[in-house]
Amino acid sequence: MIAWAIDAATSAEIFDHIVVSTDDKEISKIAKDYGALVPFFRPSHLSDDLTPTVPVISHAIEECENLGWEIDLVCCIYPGVPFIESQDLVNAYNLMQKNNSDFVYPVAEYVHPTQRAMRQLKSGQMEFIDSKNELSRTQDLEVTFHDAGQFYWGKASAWIAHKKMHSDGVGMVIPNWRVVDIDNPDDWKRAELLREILKNG
Repeated sequence: MIAWAIDAATSAEIFDHIVVSTDDKEISKIAKDYGALVPFFRPSHLSDDLTPTVPVISHAIEECENLGWEIDLVCCIYPGVPFIESQDLVNAYNLMQKNNSDFVYPVAEYVHPTQRAMRQLKSGQMEFIDSKNELSRTQDLEVTFHDAGQFYWGKASAWIAHKKMHSDGVGMVIPNWRVVDIDNPDDWKRAELLREILKNG
């Protein structure tokens, strides 16, 4: 899967360096085979499933600066992004330049209004989280968005300062049909089905 991210970054033709941060030798080899650099290995305390993104990128920036690189802007691209498009990377970069934002990242519209979200009780009965919207028409409710979970452009200074990517950032809307965040087998199956549809036109 990491090849999709590397290919998208390469095709965007806007990066001076494409670097993969990993603690895994196999991933390192795959990354190098696809043209990325692995000039350092990520330490174990930043390599578990609970580590947030910002400390990982902050560490990567510091390591790259130790190599003598001058770094102004950094784009963190997640590896499990089969439908990332290189033009989105370019558009977000341009938006960042235009707005002088700390961060820019893709967002997608929720397919159903979040104001009508429900929870299921132990009895199986459903209840609205906010009961005042039970009788609201969906088209009358405010459109809401979620992080597409694909990439984050950010100023190097913002990453190093551990600023918040979301609340300190600007959202760039992309179509929700091509947002598949692969976290479980259902997500993988959805991605496979969508890829098959796109391949067959």
